[in-house]
Amino acid sequence: MIKQHFSHVTAWVFDLDNTLYPPEFRLFDQIEVRMTAWVMQALGVGKTEADRLRQHYWDSYGTTLAGLMREHNVDPAPYLRDVHDIDFSLLPRDAGLAAQIRALPGRKIVYTNACVPYAHRVLEARGLDGLFDAVYGVEDADFLPKPEAAAFARIFAQDGLDPNTATMFEDDARNLAVPHALGMRTVHVAPKPLKARHIDHHTDDLAQFLAKLT
Repeated sequence: MIKQHFSHVTAWVFDLDNTLYPPEFRLFDQIEVRMTAWVMQALGVGKTEADRLRQHYWDSYGTTLAGLMREHNVDPAPYLRDVHDIDFSLLPRDAGLAAQIRALPGRKIVYTNACVPYAHRVLEARGLDGLFDAVYGVEDADFLPKPEAAAFARIFAQDGLDPNTATMFEDDARNLAVPHALGMRTVHVAPKPLKARHIDHHTDDLAQFLAKLT
């Protein structure tokens, strides 16, 4: 039955962190530590205040970087290089997920709020490199992050993607609102389901869900 809901899909859009790998690998924990340290150094604040600011930026702007850029005119390039300089050995290769992505008909892309070099490192660690037609990062949206509508518009325009024949897989539910409004099929990839009008499907196992579509 699920397969019928995706019979029109010719483009598959995947978020990266906590979507193409499960959150239990805790990769983003390393990034959060580096983000906190970066905020502490850049703004001259203590750890408690840095953590508060990070949460404020996340809630208000979608990412820590977006908040730093809007409220403090931070140069994004050094920030992105520093916070993504982490250990990728925690991520195991996933041959099953790779096989399911490879089997999908049509165009397959990654769209992340992280930067493209980091995305390629994650894909390589997971054994997913070479499976996607394109990889887009926040720099490709002029550093506008999801969930901003303008960010999606810039990425989809570059890719030539038709939202009416596309689907998006994403762990952050708020980042599915704009894709749903554009006509995309939306899949929330998370340990627990969340009921919302802009979420069409939920899965806590991406490979298992994809296996139902081919």
